[in-house]
Amino acid sequence: MPNKDRALNNWIGKRLHFVGIGGAGMSGLARIALSHGITVTGSDAKDSTVLSALQALGAEVHAAHRGEQVDGADFVVFSTAISATNVELIRARELNLPILTRAQALATLMSDSRSVAVAGTHGKTTTSSMLTVALQACGLDPSFAIGGTLTSSGSNAHRGTGDLFIAEADESDGSFIEYHPNAAIVTNVEHDHVDFFATAADVTKAFSEFADSISRNGFLVYCADDAGSSRLATTVTEIKTISYGTTEGSDLFIDSVNLLPMGSTSRVIWNGRTIGTMSLQVPGLHNVLNAGAALAMALALGAPAAEALNGLASFHGTGRRFELKATVHGIRVIDDYGHHPTEIDVTLTAAKRYAGDGRVLVVFQPHRYSRTQAFMNEFARALSIADEVVLLEIYAASEAPITGVTSETIAVQMEHGRFIPNFLEASDWVIDNAKPGDVIITLGAGDVNSLAPIISDGLARRFN
Repeated sequence: MPNKDRALNNWIGKRLHFVGIGGAGMSGLARIALSHGITVTGSDAKDSTVLSALQALGAEVHAAHRGEQVDGADFVVFSTAISATNVELIRARELNLPILTRAQALATLMSDSRSVAVAGTHGKTTTSSMLTVALQACGLDPSFAIGGTLTSSGSNAHRGTGDLFIAEADESDGSFIEYHPNAAIVTNVEHDHVDFFATAADVTKAFSEFADSISRNGFLVYCADDAGSSRLATTVTEIKTISYGTTEGSDLFIDSVNLLPMGSTSRVIWNGRTIGTMSLQVPGLHNVLNAGAALAMALALGAPAAEALNGLASFHGTGRRFELKATVHGIRVIDDYGHHPTEIDVTLTAAKRYAGDGRVLVVFQPHRYSRTQAFMNEFARALSIADEVVLLEIYAASEAPITGVTSETIAVQMEHGRFIPNFLEASDWVIDNAKPGDVIITLGAGDVNSLAPIISDGLARRFN
């Protein structure tokens, strides 16, 4: 797509067609486009409440993909979940229409704002959300497009009245280099998305290109505690860098960290001056660092420290990030999106503290055959932090099976792991074995979250 078409004002009065409009990311962009007065049409494979909500906002939506639905569009946007052989994409190519990835569309929607992109292998959804809430508490009302739903607003995208736009920058397919933000956060850099990045060096290269895409008068906020993020910062020479972390000498230095069962307190020192206590209502040291990233960015943008800290103190999390779904007879049911060994490690470490004297029972669904194959041993080690683990079969996410790669190969490496591929049987095992005081976690990036209400209902029946 020519760069001249990447300006938002070129879309005003035009028709934007979304292929896969029902997805979380795509529907958020559609809502923002509608708020600008852009005509929005779109399609998804099936009907949903998301389509109904978009229709109520003025979009024309279809619960099926048909080529003729593209006719009359000025631009076409597609999600990475859409196949290149999709009939609407084929039709768009026949009509020689400009076809944009989600990242390219988001870059256009941000083009008239001061844009802040939040990237990193882990923590970017939570950090984006924390930054948004902190800035809202400062009265800045930023626009945002985030990969998870903010608990406070029930939305993952919003067009604010301020001039800032906060965007979660997904590195999974390398498309985050499209954003060209005014400023950016990189929480960490680690090998993942092995279906796209064959080696850790490939991931490092992608983040280096992302850093190079930041505006020359902008800046990069990076985590001094993370080796990958710190190495990235040493390669950045043309823009300012700002560090955060528990590492001595960080521009935003976090110390006196007190981790609580469902939160934390810590002292924050900004450029050598103590600015206050950072109190959080989300658990784990990883969330202390996520909040540090958000606070460093907010301060660098000129936000007042006291108001930003108040915003972070009010943050209750995002959907599928250590989200409490139910408490039944003293048993807490948590849902979490963690699907990389590092994420699982920090999530289960936080869960053990949250459980106190109770046990942590996990239902884990690995995400993608390629990731499972690459990190088989690491999954077994991280999951072993829990007291009991039920492993579902791998969620393929459109990948073809890899011979010899199954969840059972993880389970056999664990003392307390069991392979139960059937969803209902897995739920029944957890329901039957849970005790008051235990914490149950449905864990993974696939559809394992659908078991949280089933488990909750089953526990209610068992103890009533």
